[in-house]
Amino acid sequence: MGNYDLTNFKRLVNDLGLTLSDRQYEQFIRYYEMLVEWNNVMNLTAITEYDEVIVKHFADSLSLVKAVDKEMLIRGSLKEGDDRLTIIDIGTGAGFPGIPLKIAFPELKITLLDSLNKRIGFLNAVIEELGLKDIESLHGRAEDYAKKGQLRESFDFCVSRAVANLSTLSEYCLPYVKVGGSFIAYKSEKTQEEVQAAKNALDKLGGRLVSCEEFNLPGTDLYRTMVNIKKEKATPGKYPRKAGTPSKEPL
Repeated sequence: MGNYDLTNFKRLVNDLGLTLSDRQYEQFIRYYEMLVEWNNVMNLTAITEYDEVIVKHFADSLSLVKAVDKEMLIRGSLKEGDDRLTIIDIGTGAGFPGIPLKIAFPELKITLLDSLNKRIGFLNAVIEELGLKDIESLHGRAEDYAKKGQLRESFDFCVSRAVANLSTLSEYCLPYVKVGGSFIAYKSEKTQEEVQAAKNALDKLGGRLVSCEEFNLPGTDLYRTMVNIKKEKATPGKYPRKAGTPSKEPL
């Protein structure tokens, strides 16, 4: 591991109420190094400075603990003796939040979905290099894998940091969530208006807004909201609509 100062990183992790082992910090650092290396040949992120990455990508990804029970994530199951918790990360890009969640909570079973094949190459290289198990990356569009017989309604949680309004994002993400599970949207701004505008979409898709956890990333003035949407009934088969429609004509 290169000569990286972990002081601020450890403080961020502690502020989230988490404890990581030396091995987990090593995995994060190697992930950071690979992100920068690969970013030289393909566009993965505009944020490459170490201090910025640990705040805006790593700590941000781990802030799922603001919306989901931390002990459940550590255990990797809803309760003792249950099946493994399954999470799908839609539009994962360079692996956020899915890979940081897998490093910090190794018991989780994680699926990364992205529409760009070269990003999948990067994700697979990271998974192999870090020795991560029970995590897979899939190349494809959110609309396609949400079809019946694919991954529809097969996850406890869907997470996404993708940039889209909540109505559009819910149409892509809620079809993946089991009834009783949740879709958690990572948002980087105040979301009251967006949440109001998404009410109709949530009704149609079988979701209900449970909470909006608003906070600043530890030690910064960067504003974040975690929108927690519970799946209360099955999503009608006609959703998601064909590629492009959810963003052009939000429900």
